[in-house]
Amino acid sequence: MSLSFSSENSFSGLNQKGMVIWLFGLSGSGKTTISTLLKEKLEKEGFFTVTLDGDVLRSGINKDLGFSESDRAENIRRAAEIAKLMLTNNIITICSFITPLKDHRTLAAEIIGKEYFEVYLDCPLAICQERDVKGLYKNAGLNLIKNFTGVSAKFEPAINANLMIETHKESPVESRDKVFAEIISKICLFA
Repeated sequence: MSLSFSSENSFSGLNQKGMVIWLFGLSGSGKTTISTLLKEKLEKEGFFTVTLDGDVLRSGINKDLGFSESDRAENIRRAAEIAKLMLTNNIITICSFITPLKDHRTLAAEIIGKEYFEVYLDCPLAICQERDVKGLYKNAGLNLIKNFTGVSAKFEPAINANLMIETHKESPVESRDKVFAEIISKICLFA
């Protein structure tokens, strides 16, 4: 059996509704961790799920992009278009992108449509800096990384996200479970 990625024919072999769960927040807020945990839980429940991670896309399809505002917008546009292809094939897609500006989130929502579910991972900058396993905040503070979100590039917190989670106040599993509880009825064909 092969997956078709045309927008005209959805993969009807899946017993689920497609959906795009868009996790966003500062670097270190928990996007990749929660995305991985959510994918594992959904797959354990029998759902076909893929993840699109900002770091992974920037090492491949988006490696030609920098961190200017226009490049960041193009990064999100490409990711949203890929997620939409998955959606048209009834695939649940979990996206993990900083998505710093409201305009970027609006762009993603417009491309994806009504199956777009936005989750803001709200975590204070100081805690994200403490979690800095990649040394990005340290390098940004030393001006070794230009246009780093939260340090030398702005981040606009969410106002109208479908779900907001304060990841510094709970475990990643608790955060994952909140997302799961919000989306499960939206992805079940026979709910």
